[in-house]
Amino acid sequence: MDWYSQESFCKDLPTTPVPEIGIVLVSGAGGYIGGRLVPELIERGYRVRVMVRKYSEEQTERWPEAEVVIADALNVDQLRWVLKDVSVAYYLIHSMLIGRKEFAESDLLSANNFRMVAEEQKLKRIIYLGALGDTKLKLSSHLESRINVAKILKEGKVPTTILQAAIIIGSGSASFEILESIVRNAYICFIPSWAKTRCQPIGLRDVIKYLVGVLETEETIGNTYDIGSDDVLSYKEMIKVMVKVLHKRRFFLPSPVSSIRLYSYIISLITPVPAQIVACLMESVKNDVVVKDYAIRKLIDFKTIRFKVTLLRALSREQHDKIATRWSDAYPPAHDLSMKLVELSNPPRYSSTYSIVSDEDATSIFESICQIGGNKGWFHTNWLWQIRGIIDRILMGVGMSRGRRSSTSLRINDVIDFWRVEELIRNRKLLLRAEMRVPGKAWLEFKLEKKRHQNNLVLTAYFQPNGFAGKLYWYSFLPFHYFIFKDLLKQLS
Repeated sequence: MDWYSQESFCKDLPTTPVPEIGIVLVSGAGGYIGGRLVPELIERGYRVRVMVRKYSEEQTERWPEAEVVIADALNVDQLRWVLKDVSVAYYLIHSMLIGRKEFAESDLLSANNFRMVAEEQKLKRIIYLGALGDTKLKLSSHLESRINVAKILKEGKVPTTILQAAIIIGSGSASFEILESIVRNAYICFIPSWAKTRCQPIGLRDVIKYLVGVLETEETIGNTYDIGSDDVLSYKEMIKVMVKVLHKRRFFLPSPVSSIRLYSYIISLITPVPAQIVACLMESVKNDVVVKDYAIRKLIDFKTIRFKVTLLRALSREQHDKIATRWSDAYPPAHDLSMKLVELSNPPRYSSTYSIVSDEDATSIFESICQIGGNKGWFHTNWLWQIRGIIDRILMGVGMSRGRRSSTSLRINDVIDFWRVEELIRNRKLLLRAEMRVPGKAWLEFKLEKKRHQNNLVLTAYFQPNGFAGKLYWYSFLPFHYFIFKDLLKQLS
């Protein structure tokens, strides 16, 4: 399987494709769910328009059959262009930092803009993936924002289909990686009292099937449906299922920490998922999130996957290095709008360059470069990278533990620990942009240059400081560059 493709989820979907419906827009296509939905729609013959906030060559390479358009839901004029001639739009725009007031407000403004422009352009319908939650109870900021977005879309003139789900489990999902990391890394599992609340998880492939199924079922237009698997479990029970699946022996004790925020921070230190996302997801555990109405199963009748089987399939995809999208694709939320190296008005103020000449061919060297980080680490100086990552996690940054989507393949916008791929030219150049907490902007560039019958591997660190703190940061780490980068070059060549 090519690393831009994925296993088809909708082969046994009982509905019939309706490609004559016209252009189908997928907003939020750069995220975890949207990235899995787009290829399914293309495979079923739909004309797909993909909405992204910033253009990247990777997008057209990833979805060559789709039309890629640039727009931010906060910009009404851009939305008018994107929604022109669209028949049905998937609204999959969510912030992973909804707990912060500014992001919650941004989500609501985006939804209002989208509804208004959809009405202007006379769309036939909107499909939104929201969250389960009892509106009669006090909800977490995460659930409340998701439900408010659903209300805004519903109040418009364009019929909106709402799918409400609890946690989504699949390869590369944040919930799955948190659960897996707790079991793998904690020999004693401290269980807080609120872990007894009930949840009805659903597998990623079932979510995608429902998203496609409602598009192909007219009776769902304008209605709201709960979706979930057949399993209703407490969070403690979900951990126990993962323990059995991984064949681990773990001890369960009551947690001395009852604060969700503090518990989330502690859990984030043993998982790849940053504290902000863990807190955002765990805020919801104080509320039961279960399906109250199975009406959708009468219209889109297929057997949902049990929780244990979902875990096994996700682990299999992980072990076979076939994760198509990952939660880190859309985190941090504004990563795709970050300043690129080529966009700086002047070259970065600081840089340090190191090089080595190798007899190895360019393809072999570049393949080695593209496999750094993640489980393979950064060779002999990996401990120094790890220390930097630990400091970053303590400061509520992304740290080193995000790892990689794939250990063998790389694409633009992929995450490598606390870096993100900004530019990738096969056998010539790999440019990484720093996403750790740093007083400035930083990049790491690997470049291959032909030198007679040999190849010159050049590594350059760029840094654009913010004030005095940035200058102090650069000069403090500069002595370590020689040892770290020289060792890295030797190992790669």
